[in-house]
Amino acid sequence: MVNKKLINKIVRHYLKYDRDNPFIFVSMLLAFLGISAGVMVLMIAMGIMNGTEKEFKKRLFVMNYPLTLIPSTAEVTNSNLIEKLSKKFPNLKFSPYYTTQVITKSGSNVNGSILYGVDFKKEAKINSVFNKALKGAIESHSRYKIVVGKTLADDLLVSVGEKLTLYFSEPRPAGFGTMPLQKRFRVIATFDSGLRAYDKAIIYTTLEAFEKILNRSAGVYDGIHIYSKNAMEDAKRIKEFLNKIGLSDHIVVEGWWEQNESFFSAMEMEKRALFLVLLLIILVASLNIISSLLMTVMSRRSEIALLRTLGATEDEIKSIFFNLGVIIGISGIIAGTILGFSGIWVLTTFDIISLSKDVYGFSKLPVDLTVIDFISIIVGTFIIVLLSSLYPAKKASSTDPLTVLRNE
Repeated sequence: MVNKKLINKIVRHYLKYDRDNPFIFVSMLLAFLGISAGVMVLMIAMGIMNGTEKEFKKRLFVMNYPLTLIPSTAEVTNSNLIEKLSKKFPNLKFSPYYTTQVITKSGSNVNGSILYGVDFKKEAKINSVFNKALKGAIESHSRYKIVVGKTLADDLLVSVGEKLTLYFSEPRPAGFGTMPLQKRFRVIATFDSGLRAYDKAIIYTTLEAFEKILNRSAGVYDGIHIYSKNAMEDAKRIKEFLNKIGLSDHIVVEGWWEQNESFFSAMEMEKRALFLVLLLIILVASLNIISSLLMTVMSRRSEIALLRTLGATEDEIKSIFFNLGVIIGISGIIAGTILGFSGIWVLTTFDIISLSKDVYGFSKLPVDLTVIDFISIIVGTFIIVLLSSLYPAKKASSTDPLTVLRNE
């Protein structure tokens, strides 16, 4: 039976500063600091990666919509389908749309954009950015009104209330030839999604304007935007319903995650690579645990031999040095966790690091450490600590007391 009282007493003795072998204590201290630093850096780095991913998802979620129904056959996404979907899924919100590519022109400034024709009231219910823009919109009863991104308005030097000319790809007869269809719209509001690429490319107008200018059939849309709190689950339910009514082959149900799949896959791969790279810091620190324990074993060979002759078993000797390594590692983990949470609190509370809003869409560094990542860091570090303590403990337990005492 293992004598725990003896083991604990010897461990406490070996943890104290030894004037005869100061380098052993320094090596243990470096191992402790290395593990602490590794855990802290891992927590902060993973928190930043998760926070950045979450911030991008929040913005892309708004501008890309949770779900979108895209027809592969004309006249499928119509008012009749929206009525059926609304009855079947009363918890979802639907906004039908037309879409086309246009060229915007104001004076000598020209830009390519995507024009959406939407029902302003329905769109405002599912798009918080659009809804915010409408609250500050000027009054206009004309069907030829548009809401543009702030970036586009700034680039074209257009203010709210002014006119903006849109050139459509559809040609119209002009003399003996054709020329692009064009129409002047009044800018009633601007929106700011936080992402310059979207603010520069997207323009909203009314359904009536689309139907009048491009001769679209009323109630037959290019697609339907859907707001859902549980998009992945609702996507499955909608697909089952479309299959039931015989439209599954004619309509594609696309989620916001599919529209940006490559982007988030790259971020996920980068996060995993960062985790493994930073885990090397802890791995290097664990080498200090091994070296310090081995030096302790070598310097305490006579004490180990004496303990063996007094009746200490191999398991007790092994437990002494194994516990010594684990205590150093766990102390480092605890200290690193405290430092990590402290660092995260500082970064989220104070604007120590400022980002360019024009580039990232946000100016404050986002930090959001998930429970899963935190557990992964602690478990991964603990496993490294355990493995680092095994070999020195086994080396100590295999010490031959007769050989040591003879040489001594």
